Amino acid sequence: MDASVDNSALNLLELQQMIAGGLSDLFPGKLRVRAEIASMQVRGGHCYMELSQSGPDGLVAKVRAVSWRSWYQPLAAYFLQTTGSPLAAGMSVLLEVQVSYSELYGLSLLVYGIEPLYTMGEAERRRLETISRLEAEGLLDRQKELAVSPLPYRLAVISSPEAAGYGDFTRHLAENEYGFVFDTELYEALMQGESAPASIIAALHRVAAASEAGEEIDAVLLLRGGGSTLDLACFDDYGLCRAIALFPLPVYTAIGHDRDRHVADMVAYEAVKTPTALADGMIDAFAAEDERIGSYATRLRLAFVSRLAEMSSALDRLEQRIHAADPRALLSRGYSLVAGPSGAILKSASAVRPGDRLRILFADGEIIASVEDSSPEYPEKCGECPENRDIPRKKGRK
Repeated sequence: MDASVDNSALNLLELQQMIAGGLSDLFPGKLRVRAEIASMQVRGGHCYMELSQSGPDGLVAKVRAVSWRSWYQPLAAYFLQTTGSPLAAGMSVLLEVQVSYSELYGLSLLVYGIEPLYTMGEAERRRLETISRLEAEGLLDRQKELAVSPLPYRLAVISSPEAAGYGDFTRHLAENEYGFVFDTELYEALMQGESAPASIIAALHRVAAASEAGEEIDAVLLLRGGGSTLDLACFDDYGLCRAIALFPLPVYTAIGHDRDRHVADMVAYEAVKTPTALADGMIDAFAAEDERIGSYATRLRLAFVSRLAEMSSALDRLEQRIHAADPRALLSRGYSLVAGPSGAILKSASAVRPGDRLRILFADGEIIASVEDSSPEYPEKCGECPENRDIPRKKGRK
């Protein structure tokens, strides 16, 4: 076919003009379109976006979109005021658009409006979907089964170094009134936006690698420090929450929100509202242990004092018994002691024989005596002695 003589062929401009006219006839007014912001860039006050839609097998549609400055500035302000977050890539949006076709740039959508409540509702839908998947996989309570150190000292902190929550946490921990010292190491990660889940998961991998290499880590702390509902939507991401649930070390979250509980909080070992509250929890654990040890010291001291008192009383009684058995005490009461030839104190007359020399001990001295006669019984003649007449005689003795 000789194209040079084919007057029926369209040139490119004619084709493009026909497409533009057809689209204008097909879509004469504005439309409402659901999509995800794959990327966006603001230049000169104008917002240039790429909208996309994904299916089970990946990307199924994409198109360029633009919101001119006169429309974008009030649109963005309205979205921020309603949701508390700026419009950003990764968000699911419901837009008011008009189809546009340029002979030079092709198909695009002109964005005139946005419905913020749709974006918030879509975030909640994804949150509930994440909870359902984790529950079906039995992962919601997996972290709760981990053994945790009662005194978490070595702490791996996942946060952004610029995050206000991280600064509050480290300052509160360092300035505790007890002077406790903690070993903390920061593993940097993005804590907001569509890239945050992957960044936090990468930080978790670095912590796990350090632990496997022999570094002792008692707990992992995930710190954010507040933000709007959409700012914190990354903590409802299925991949991130699954990584937390399966992590071999206890993970504490302190994302910094008062009303909503994100899925990351649900799967973590423990969740508190703010980084400062998490610091208080760590400090309180050590303070309680310190008080317990102090209580043991007090009880030990009291027991020691009580034992000393008992021993002192026992010593007093023993001293009294020793004093009572002291021969000098007996002698001072008017008694005398008799020592035999061997020097031993005599306890029986049967041990004495005539001719033995005896020492008779008194309190004020002693005398030496010689035995003329001895008998274990009182002799008859002793009864005849004037000083012994009143002593009864032993029966059977004549």
